[in-house]
Amino acid sequence: MTDRQLTILAALNMIAAVGAGAFGAHGLKRMLAPDLLAVWQTGVLYHLVHALGLFVVALLGARFGSTLLSTAGMVMFAGIVLFSGSLYLLAITGTRWLGAITPLGGVAFLAAWALVAWAAWRSA
Repeated sequence: MTDRQLTILAALNMIAAVGAGAFGAHGLKRMLAPDLLAVWQTGVLYHLVHALGLFVVALLGARFGSTLLSTAGMVMFAGIVLFSGSLYLLAITGTRWLGAITPLGGVAFLAAWALVAWAAWRSA
């Protein structure tokens, strides 16, 4: 994935995350129980943080040009889909088994940040 593609992916994820946050605050507030709204908000928080992380990875990729950073971006996006996506679905449907998917997204986030660290280490 190129730096340009990562930047586009990051921007699209920021749009989606801000939209999800607004939808939760305005559209779901009256429809969801407080515990499920908190689940939604956790999904939004991690979505926003890691969408910004995609921008960081794109900027670092432009500077260092490492394939590890490209991989980190793809793994980070997978983390967004798995972590935040599972929480969004859990909140809307109340299907608790979806919570079993969430840790896979967390592992993807950890792996992505480890790849960023490894790329920085190798560039020194």
